[in-house]
Amino acid sequence: MTDIVLPLNGLVVLEFCQYLSGPSAGLRLADLGARVIKIEHPEKGEAGRKLSIKNLWVGSDSLLFHTINRNKESFTADLKNAEELLTVKLLIKKADVLIHNFRPGVMEKIGLDYSTVKQINPSLIYAEISGYGKAGAWQSKPGQDLLLQSITGLAFASGDQDDAPVPCGVSIGDNLCGAQLVQGILAALIRRQKTGQGALVETSLMESLLDFQFELLTTYFASKQQPVRSKVSNANPLLSAPYGVYATQDGYIAIAMMNLAQLATAVDCHILHSYSQSDAFAKRDEIKEVITQHIAGNISSYWLEKLHAAGLWSMEIMDWQQLSTHEGYLCLEMEQTINVPGSDITTTRCPIKIDGNRIYSGTPAPLLGEHNQKIHEEILSEPVFTQPKL
Repeated sequence: MTDIVLPLNGLVVLEFCQYLSGPSAGLRLADLGARVIKIEHPEKGEAGRKLSIKNLWVGSDSLLFHTINRNKESFTADLKNAEELLTVKLLIKKADVLIHNFRPGVMEKIGLDYSTVKQINPSLIYAEISGYGKAGAWQSKPGQDLLLQSITGLAFASGDQDDAPVPCGVSIGDNLCGAQLVQGILAALIRRQKTGQGALVETSLMESLLDFQFELLTTYFASKQQPVRSKVSNANPLLSAPYGVYATQDGYIAIAMMNLAQLATAVDCHILHSYSQSDAFAKRDEIKEVITQHIAGNISSYWLEKLHAAGLWSMEIMDWQQLSTHEGYLCLEMEQTINVPGSDITTTRCPIKIDGNRIYSGTPAPLLGEHNQKIHEEILSEPVFTQPKL
């Protein structure tokens, strides 16, 4: 990585963000070479510093904070203090991108809303994440991932028909929204390169999760019927049998979409031959029950060998311990070590390759206010840029 120039080298990003969605966007921009500076309260810091996962801490900050804020800098300022706010505005004048994920109205109250900030730096890309958008009955409610999964219907896509709603086991709304904000920022930077024009980029957790469900929602709009989860082995409420997860004698296998007759032949299931392909959705639950009973009769490797020999799509279900020792995982070199004083952290790297090079960023998350002096010397003492960069 030392001999390549990352695409966003030279860009300055100010991150007024907390928890996951905004910091995940800042992380990806930092991975791609931008100089990302977290603007934090001098006493409290960013709220994510105290949001622990499994009660794991690194020093005084949560392990989660370190995983999503690596390769960033920290600059502290009390935005309610007029003098310190002026200093932040000087930083904004020098910046290329500003990101925030506060509730609607917060940045306006501080005096750092887009209409005000673009007077300071007209070429700035101003990017914001909200929970539910900036209008409507929910606009002021907390934009938390589980809450958004709950109201957008996503919890009815997983689990079987008689199960309670099942949310995703990861913060999918936060991560999707952060990634989509980065897409908007990069598009705005390209336009700025051509025209010199700044931009306001907006998205919300709700819009990201609705977009994520475009298949389900398009089907609902067309049929006016709620997609129904299969009674057994549901993996997608829109897809027919055999699509799902099946228990074997020693684990589980996933079986994707395939022709029923080919499946019946591959796994020697005579009962399955009695169903035609036209039955695959109409008799989905019945067919899946037949497959469930049959697959339970042998071990995973036995079924996988037969399915793969027939060219059918199937994989074993792995946990993280099994995955982390498999050659298919190891060859990707997805792990990186972050050197934190007194404790090395193993985490994942950026999943993007540039010019054949994997991107590693082992710089630890910053201590609160760690880079105040450096930023004063390197940015605030420089003359204001008169021409927009990338």
